[in-house]
Amino acid sequence: MTKLVVITAGTGNPSSSRLLGERLADASVAALREAGVPAEVTHIELRTLAVELANHLATRLPGAGLREAFDEVCAADGVITVTPVFNGSYSGLFKLFFDALDESAMKGRPVLLAATGGTARHSLVIEHAMLPLFYYLKALVATYPVFAATKDWGTEGGKLEKRIRRAAEAFAQLVLGANPAKGDDDFEVVDFADLLGGQ
Repeated sequence: MTKLVVITAGTGNPSSSRLLGERLADASVAALREAGVPAEVTHIELRTLAVELANHLATRLPGAGLREAFDEVCAADGVITVTPVFNGSYSGLFKLFFDALDESAMKGRPVLLAATGGTARHSLVIEHAMLPLFYYLKALVATYPVFAATKDWGTEGGKLEKRIRRAAEAFAQLVLGANPAKGDDDFEVVDFADLLGGQ
């Protein structure tokens, strides 16, 4: 069973970050299913770990909930990360979690980057903030990130859904490529840097 973990840093309940994470997870599970690979999904909402993250920052001692979240990430075949945009970058909760996580935990682990924000002008947060973070952590970054502005949720024609599906299919290929025993060896792993280089 392929294990996917969705990490969302939204502070509302419900939040658009959680909603985007759920849709990306559903589309990823569907893409893996088409490849004959069953998958299960675990959701980690960082707002529920805010107090433990603050305590960890001061004491370096993770609480039970934070330890469980770390274990889930370390056991994952792929990680979907979604943050709201705060002041032009990822949220403090998002940064706290990945600062607290062991630096080697994301090494070689497939990750799909996504973010939510009020307007499309915040979409570069993925390339300017998230991408450098996950390159530093040596994660395998999926080719197509997803940014969802407020107006995207009500767009007719399913443009957001198409971007979600495209991103999920690329992410599924990356997961299978990183874990060839779980799927078709013919899947190609494409590095996000190739996409940026072609622009």
